[in-house]
Amino acid sequence: MAKFYADEQFPYPTVKFLRNLGHDVLTVQEAGNANQEIPDNEVLAFATKNQRVVLTGNRRDYIRLHNSQPDHAGIIICTEDTNFERLAARIDEAISTEEDLMGKLIRVVRPST
Repeated sequence: MAKFYADEQFPYPTVKFLRNLGHDVLTVQEAGNANQEIPDNEVLAFATKNQRVVLTGNRRDYIRLHNSQPDHAGIIICTEDTNFERLAARIDEAISTEEDLMGKLIRVVRPST
Protein backbone atom coordinates (compact mmCIF):
# COMPACT_ATOMS: atom_id res chain seq x y z
CA MET A 1 0.00 0.00 0.00
CA ALA A 2 1.09 3.55 -0.69
CA LYS A 3 1.71 6.56 1.51
CA PHE A 4 -0.05 9.60 0.03
CA TYR A 5 -0.17 13.32 0.72
CA ALA A 6 -3.45 14.78 -0.55
CA ASP A 7 -3.21 18.43 -1.56
CA GLU A 8 -5.68 21.00 -0.29
CA GLN A 9 -8.23 20.64 -3.09
CA PHE A 10 -8.16 16.85 -3.32
CA PRO A 11 -11.63 15.46 -2.46
CA TYR A 12 -11.80 14.15 1.10
CA PRO A 13 -14.36 11.42 0.25
CA THR A 14 -11.75 9.92 -2.09
CA VAL A 15 -9.22 10.05 0.76
CA LYS A 16 -11.61 8.00 2.92
CA PHE A 17 -12.10 5.41 0.16
CA LEU A 18 -8.33 5.14 -0.34
CA ARG A 19 -7.92 4.55 3.39
CA ASN A 20 -10.56 1.83 3.20
CA LEU A 21 -8.42 0.21 0.50
CA GLY A 22 -5.52 0.15 2.96
CA HIS A 23 -3.55 3.22 1.87
CA ASP A 24 -1.95 5.64 4.32
CA VAL A 25 -3.26 9.08 3.35
CA LEU A 26 -2.27 12.32 5.06
CA THR A 27 -4.16 15.42 3.99
CA VAL A 28 -2.79 18.96 3.90
CA GLN A 29 -5.42 19.81 6.51
CA GLU A 30 -4.33 17.00 8.85
CA ALA A 31 -0.69 18.09 8.48
CA GLY A 32 -1.64 21.58 9.66
CA ASN A 33 -0.82 23.15 6.30
CA ALA A 34 -4.29 24.22 5.15
CA ASN A 35 -5.35 27.76 4.27
CA GLN A 36 -1.76 29.01 4.15
CA GLU A 37 -1.43 29.40 0.37
CA ILE A 38 1.61 27.13 0.39
CA PRO A 39 3.13 27.01 -3.10
CA ASP A 40 2.91 23.72 -4.98
CA ASN A 41 6.69 23.26 -4.97
CA GLU A 42 6.64 23.40 -1.15
CA VAL A 43 3.75 20.92 -1.02
CA LEU A 44 5.84 18.60 -3.18
CA ALA A 45 8.91 19.18 -0.99
CA PHE A 46 6.92 18.34 2.17
CA ALA A 47 5.60 15.15 0.55
CA THR A 48 9.07 14.15 -0.63
CA LYS A 49 10.63 14.83 2.78
CA ASN A 50 7.97 12.59 4.33
CA GLN A 51 8.24 9.94 1.58
CA ARG A 52 4.65 10.47 0.44
CA VAL A 53 3.17 10.53 -3.05
CA VAL A 54 1.25 13.73 -3.84
CA LEU A 55 -2.41 13.30 -4.81
CA THR A 56 -3.71 16.26 -6.80
CA GLY A 57 -6.10 17.48 -9.42
CA ASN A 58 -3.72 20.32 -10.30
CA ARG A 59 -2.39 18.68 -13.44
CA ARG A 60 -0.63 21.56 -15.19
CA ASP A 61 1.44 22.76 -12.23
CA TYR A 62 2.45 19.30 -11.05
CA ILE A 63 3.46 18.16 -14.53
CA ARG A 64 5.71 21.24 -14.64
CA LEU A 65 7.08 20.42 -11.18
CA HIS A 66 7.68 16.81 -12.15
CA ASN A 67 9.69 17.94 -15.18
CA SER A 68 11.75 20.47 -13.22
CA GLN A 69 12.12 18.48 -9.97
CA PRO A 70 12.15 14.77 -10.87
CA ASP A 71 13.58 13.68 -7.50
CA HIS A 72 10.29 13.37 -5.65
CA ALA A 73 8.42 10.54 -3.95
CA GLY A 74 5.80 10.41 -6.73
CA ILE A 75 2.92 12.44 -8.06
CA ILE A 76 -0.55 11.24 -9.02
CA ILE A 77 -2.57 13.72 -11.02
CA CYS A 78 -6.29 13.08 -11.41
CA THR A 79 -9.03 14.48 -13.58
CA GLU A 80 -12.11 15.60 -11.67
CA ASP A 81 -14.56 12.80 -10.87
CA THR A 82 -17.44 13.21 -8.45
CA ASN A 83 -17.72 9.45 -8.15
CA PHE A 84 -15.20 9.41 -5.31
CA GLU A 85 -15.22 5.65 -4.80
CA ARG A 86 -14.51 5.08 -8.50
CA LEU A 87 -11.69 7.64 -8.37
CA ALA A 88 -10.11 5.86 -5.39
CA ALA A 89 -10.41 2.51 -7.17
CA ARG A 90 -8.75 3.94 -10.30
CA ILE A 91 -5.88 5.38 -8.23
CA ASP A 92 -5.45 2.03 -6.47
CA GLU A 93 -5.46 0.24 -9.82
CA ALA A 94 -3.01 2.70 -11.40
CA ILE A 95 -0.39 2.05 -8.73
CA SER A 96 -1.03 -1.67 -8.28
CA THR A 97 1.54 -2.66 -10.91
CA GLU A 98 4.15 -0.13 -9.79
CA GLU A 99 6.93 -1.48 -7.62
CA ASP A 100 8.15 1.97 -6.64
CA LEU A 101 6.55 5.38 -7.18
CA MET A 102 9.76 7.40 -6.62
CA GLY A 103 10.15 10.01 -9.33
CA LYS A 104 7.05 8.86 -11.21
CA LEU A 105 4.16 10.92 -12.52
CA ILE A 106 0.99 8.87 -12.84
CA ARG A 107 -2.09 10.18 -14.60
CA VAL A 108 -5.51 8.95 -13.49
CA VAL A 109 -8.11 9.98 -16.03
CA ARG A 110 -11.87 9.91 -15.53
CA PRO A 111 -13.47 7.31 -17.83
CA SER A 112 -15.54 8.70 -20.65
CA THR A 113 -19.29 8.39 -20.19
